[in-house]
Amino acid sequence: MAEFKEADAEQLHQEDVDIKGGDGGSHTLDPEESQPAKEDVSSASSTVVKSEALVGDSDAKSSITTSDRHISIQTKLEGLEGLTDLNGAGRKACPLCPEEKFKACYSHKLRRHLQNLHWKVYAEFEGQRMCICHLPCRQLKPSPNGDQAPGRLGAHYHCVVCSVTIARKTDMISHLKRHVNKGETEASYLGSSDVSFEEPAPSGLAFEIMKELGTNVQLMPNHTTPQKTDTYFNRKMKTNRQLVFCSLAVLAEERNPLDCLDAFGATGIMGLQWAKHLRNAVKVTITDVNEACVKMIRENCQLNHIRVEGSRGSSRVPDGGAGGGVDGMTIAAVEVAKMDANVIMHLRPFDYIHLDPFGTAVNYLDSAFRNVRNLGIISVTSTDTSSLYSKSLNVTLRHYGSNIVRTEYYKELAARMVLATVARSAARCNKGIEVLLAVALEHFVLVVVRVLRGPTQADESAKRIRQLIHCQWCEERVFLKQGSMVEENLYRQLPCHCHGSMPGKTAVELGPLWSGPLFNTGFLRRMLFAAVQHSMDDIQPLVKTLICESECTTLKSSVHGTAALTNQECGVVIKVQKVDECNTSDHSGKRKTGDEPGNVMKKLKSDASLEHPAFYYSIHRHSIRGMNMPKLNKFLQYLTEAGFRVSRTHFDPTGVRTDATLDQFKAVLTKYSVPTYTNSSATQNPEETLRVVE
Repeated sequence: MAEFKEADAEQLHQEDVDIKGGDGGSHTLDPEESQPAKEDVSSASSTVVKSEALVGDSDAKSSITTSDRHISIQTKLEGLEGLTDLNGAGRKACPLCPEEKFKACYSHKLRRHLQNLHWKVYAEFEGQRMCICHLPCRQLKPSPNGDQAPGRLGAHYHCVVCSVTIARKTDMISHLKRHVNKGETEASYLGSSDVSFEEPAPSGLAFEIMKELGTNVQLMPNHTTPQKTDTYFNRKMKTNRQLVFCSLAVLAEERNPLDCLDAFGATGIMGLQWAKHLRNAVKVTITDVNEACVKMIRENCQLNHIRVEGSRGSSRVPDGGAGGGVDGMTIAAVEVAKMDANVIMHLRPFDYIHLDPFGTAVNYLDSAFRNVRNLGIISVTSTDTSSLYSKSLNVTLRHYGSNIVRTEYYKELAARMVLATVARSAARCNKGIEVLLAVALEHFVLVVVRVLRGPTQADESAKRIRQLIHCQWCEERVFLKQGSMVEENLYRQLPCHCHGSMPGKTAVELGPLWSGPLFNTGFLRRMLFAAVQHSMDDIQPLVKTLICESECTTLKSSVHGTAALTNQECGVVIKVQKVDECNTSDHSGKRKTGDEPGNVMKKLKSDASLEHPAFYYSIHRHSIRGMNMPKLNKFLQYLTEAGFRVSRTHFDPTGVRTDATLDQFKAVLTKYSVPTYTNSSATQNPEETLRVVE
């Protein structure tokens, strides 16, 4: 049938040429002129045949234009109805069905046919409907008898990206997902020959432009699938990136310029944010082992008007940018290197190192502590939540060397386990750590530590790695006491009495874990000031919760001092140094005498307040059956009135961090809980009801 259509089209075109040539008798074609006309007709017909062949070819993906789109692909119902003249008189054939399947009919019946069949049976992709088509577009395999398959089996869909024909809708959906994973979308279908798919088109067809914290980055269409793309980007890690930025901003106030390393660049958004907002206070190095990531980072540098330094000391313009225009608009400089993270950390020293691999970071800790400078900061982001949150215990033992079980405080258990691994890696390099921040949320565990050089500091940090005794009945827990004496019964260290009243082994040993504090109050206050200064409204409530948790108080306490500036934000008073004091380096690059390591150590000791209690209790986990417990804020007030230190915790919205034991916690909860009365017990004395419950 296709051959007949081509012959008819050629014949009609030839008749058109003959009619135009003899119209009015004013002009006649000479034999020499008629010959080129015939050649043009033959070339035009051959072009039509070639274009139809290209449409049927599944490999011609990027050369397809809008005019070559199949008629079954529409965006609106009006476009589908416009394929035929429904307002005219007489019978009309369906444009998507052959004559033997759907006979010609009147307009009202044809309109119902288009609406109920072709428009409702479709596969959608990026706003385009691929309506079902019954035309003989596919080469069906003949049956064993030599006959073609029935017409109903010839129904198919035309892919909007590559124009291939697929019979089943589920297969078409899977086919479109493969296009998305490869980065082939509607943009490649609509792209013209002068705009390459590899380059960022001005209209945003090839790449998605995402803006975060004033920094623009290009994202591949499959950036959310780490198995399918090298330039992985997770929007849910925005909180993590802002916390890391604030910690770097605090360190930049202490000394500058800083040598900073983003060891796993991917799109490079974290390093670009450092360079764009902190400017000359930092010297940013972004590395990645993948060539595609390095290319993407350089393109993102050009997008943010940041100069790229290919190697140390040599500056270069990002690929694809004009030399003069980019250099004239640069606001910062970033060094981009294609190198393994372990290699670059062995070769060069840094003041700030951020590790954020896909999964665990234990393979990079030894290299990070090898060359980090004294009083530098290392931030570690672990995203292997299955092993950290007690879902894959064998992986936990393999990576972290710890034995843990699922508890009510599993998130804090994960943070202390990561810190123990970090402390052991630092001790192997004769270095100790001071924990500045530990955050465990749904998707990640972030720990930020300050590095303290010397074997004495390493010994002090190693002493804080202990085992934890956890009661399996009441979930009371306590760290094992230090000492060289062998204790006959370790259960005596638990404040509960489950071992005496319950048979068998009632407690388990967990760890090794970090037993020291998880927060530094002074550092968190300066982080809050940095968050306010850079308009990071998303993490300010979290940082305020961390400040109250580090002090183990529910009050928004103030910081007293005449030499400090105070900035009050939502009830929390922030301690801020003066601008003259924050500038710790002169133009010659030498530190001032006031910021020697000894003075900084005194400042760090003054920042560290009274250690907060370890772990927390969930008020819902220990609620009493048949009793209505008080509201959480009221319960915190009751614990404070009883003489205990108490605060909320970011690990659990229903958790309470307190220095009270579990028995004391339950006693206060029982005292202020109200019995749930029923009709039968409405006349009963509340004191007798409370005695029965106890």
